Amino acid sequence: MAENRTRYTTVAIALHWLIAAAIIFQIILGWRAGDGPKGPTTFALMQLHKSIGITILLLSVARLAWRLVNPAPLAPSGQPRWEQIASKVVHVGFYVIMIGLPLTGWILVSTSRTNLPTILFGAIPWPHLPLLPDLAAGPKHLWHEIGEIGHGMLVKTTYLLLLLHLGAVAKHQILDKDAVFQNMAPGAKPGWKEPRLWLAAAGFAAIVAAGYLYMPSTAPTAPPAAPAEPAPTAAPAPVAAPAAATDQAAAPDAVAAPPQSDLKDPVAWTVQKGATLGFTATWSGASIEGRFQRWTADIQFSPEALDRSKVTVGVDLASAETGDAQRDASLTGEDFLDTADHPKAVFTATKFRKTGEDKYVADGSLDLRGVKKPLSLPFSLKIDGDTATASGVTTLDRTTFGVGQGEWASTDEIAAQVKVSFKLTAKRK
Repeated sequence: MAENRTRYTTVAIALHWLIAAAIIFQIILGWRAGDGPKGPTTFALMQLHKSIGITILLLSVARLAWRLVNPAPLAPSGQPRWEQIASKVVHVGFYVIMIGLPLTGWILVSTSRTNLPTILFGAIPWPHLPLLPDLAAGPKHLWHEIGEIGHGMLVKTTYLLLLLHLGAVAKHQILDKDAVFQNMAPGAKPGWKEPRLWLAAAGFAAIVAAGYLYMPSTAPTAPPAAPAEPAPTAAPAPVAAPAAATDQAAAPDAVAAPPQSDLKDPVAWTVQKGATLGFTATWSGASIEGRFQRWTADIQFSPEALDRSKVTVGVDLASAETGDAQRDASLTGEDFLDTADHPKAVFTATKFRKTGEDKYVADGSLDLRGVKKPLSLPFSLKIDGDTATASGVTTLDRTTFGVGQGEWASTDEIAAQVKVSFKLTAKRK
């Protein structure tokens, strides 16, 4: 019972210090993410900020539930009534911000235009608040404003409560020299020489320093590797030779490759597994590499029939991956690729030029996000019998296709130029 207790329970003490450390660290992360330039580091800081916010919410709910069945110890005898009231107000205020701040942040994330998922510490998916993501634009914007205003007000309230709380601790420990500090620091004695007091101060300073010094990893900036090409199966047993042939099967390496003259007409080619279609963007000076995991290519091509060759490549834009699920969700959102309204990009080339030994340029057009623009793709090509290997790279201006709306239309943070590259092996059909 509280009347027989001289301090908080061990569970309450552990939750108190854990939540306190998380709040201080969270404040520093919020400052850094809000003040710094938008880039991979800021993005990673904000994802961690969201993860810690949800953690604080869960710990605070647990702390409140524990408090309901394990009341706080009584105030020191002789403590003025106004101090007891002030203490209760501050404690209630802390519960309001410990639960209210994560909730308003959760509202912001759930009503964001970019619809970013929340993945706690990069590993545990966390849902949006029910109903909010599905609201019409008007009500959704209103809820976003409510969350933003509420979050800002609660942050300012947090600063005030921290000042009041730390000031009260110092008053009780150094001026009043009563036993209040030992409620959360078992065994602590009154006075400024108490080592637990200085340990708490050192911990506070260490958390602040950690908040400023912590540099999140923006890796992996490269997407997952494409599936490896399957190992070749064993060759089938040779078929019996015709009567006119010798009774000895020809060795595989004796089969002559099809002569180049076989390519006088465009040939249909099938892209093999392991082919890659990638892109590289620059965000605040850092390279972000990505890959489209699903795409198709209809290839009718011959170096000896360039005037009749044709290539059509269809890209599933929703398959874009950069190695970060939350960044990928933003990339496919309406501000960037807008896959909901424009699920596919199509590159079509009907004109080819030879520019050197095994060097070509495909001239065509790219239809991306509902905008169709001319695009030339230089590439290298080698044909060995029934197998062709090709690779190429070109650069396009994302802004001409509307990739990057609103604040992202500016090229101050994300460069306009995006490099697109491919590498493939194809077999003659």
